[in-house]
Amino acid sequence: MPAIPETDPLDFYDVRSLLSEEELLVRDSVGGFVDREVLPVIADCFAEHRFPVELVPRMAELGLLGASLADYGCAGLNSTSYGLICEELERGDSSVRSFVSVQSSLVMGSIDAFGSDEQKARWLPAMNKGEAIGCFGLTEAHGGSDPGNMKTRARRAGGDWRISGGKFWITNGTLADVAVVWASTDEGVRGFLVERGMRGFASREIRNKFSLRASDTAELSFDDVRVSDEARLPGATNLKAALSCLNQARFGIVWGAVGAARACLDEALAYASSRELFGRPLSHTQLIQSRLADATRRLTAAQLMAWRIAELKEQGRATPERVSLAKRNNVRTALDIARDCRDMLGAAGITLDHHAIRHMLNLETVNTYEGTESIHDLIVGRALTGHAAY
Repeated sequence: MPAIPETDPLDFYDVRSLLSEEELLVRDSVGGFVDREVLPVIADCFAEHRFPVELVPRMAELGLLGASLADYGCAGLNSTSYGLICEELERGDSSVRSFVSVQSSLVMGSIDAFGSDEQKARWLPAMNKGEAIGCFGLTEAHGGSDPGNMKTRARRAGGDWRISGGKFWITNGTLADVAVVWASTDEGVRGFLVERGMRGFASREIRNKFSLRASDTAELSFDDVRVSDEARLPGATNLKAALSCLNQARFGIVWGAVGAARACLDEALAYASSRELFGRPLSHTQLIQSRLADATRRLTAAQLMAWRIAELKEQGRATPERVSLAKRNNVRTALDIARDCRDMLGAAGITLDHHAIRHMLNLETVNTYEGTESIHDLIVGRALTGHAAY
């Protein structure tokens, strides 16, 4: 019988054996990209408060933008493959996965699901090639957890619309060529495509972040921006349309969090094996082994939950409640692992020479966006009791 140490400690239950050849190819290809091109630059980008926009053409070349869409040049990958893309990218950094998630799930996903044929033909091929970048304008400064209370308004002006208001905490906001903007109208919530350069539309980078520093995060403002009715997403006729896009983005986060946890545990294992105190490696002590074992337990459960939610998604059974449970569990798991691994690195763990502090700080944001822990608890609670507590 093979000894258990021969098991990959980052894949203790051999989830890799559950993957198809195509899925393995996706994982290994994206993992190689992360090792060769993301990890060498990402710590400096984090320190400099800069998104590595130079990586966008390579991500497009690898087919990572809109990978789960089937037309307009997109790869049409299955749910597990898209999850693996998110896992490997977040193993590099949450900012890189966030860029792909917003571009693919929120913007391209919105246009694909709710856009006209003309809108799809114009934007999806360009976004798939990385020639156009998008952002998703839903969150507002006064309350991200209550999108139904949005203050951004769109009113009819003849055959056009005039949009006024603002959006906050918008990933890709200053990079975007087009923003999917959700606004309240006399007819209900509607989605619009607002392009860079339109009169009255401005974006401002949010600075002084201690989390997701390598991500482009912005405030969008709309001062009586006039758009034609052709800029309206014809299939987006209520708030549920926007929330359905969030469900896909949350699915990516379920997998992405696993990647961040893997990066931290891998680093802690290597450090504990090489660092000697009191005449022996840290990895030979009971306390460190207990903490590594606990991190492996948490990581393994998160990996299995991610794999299962992908299976359910392929079957059309990944309900918002099921995705909420997985997002809430996996991000909290990754955050706890990152914090403990950072501590096991000792004083070295507070520097960007190591990954854990960067992942730990990033995960504080991932734990908040796309639904806070509390919101996901209430979503699951509603499913269990049949009563909404919010």
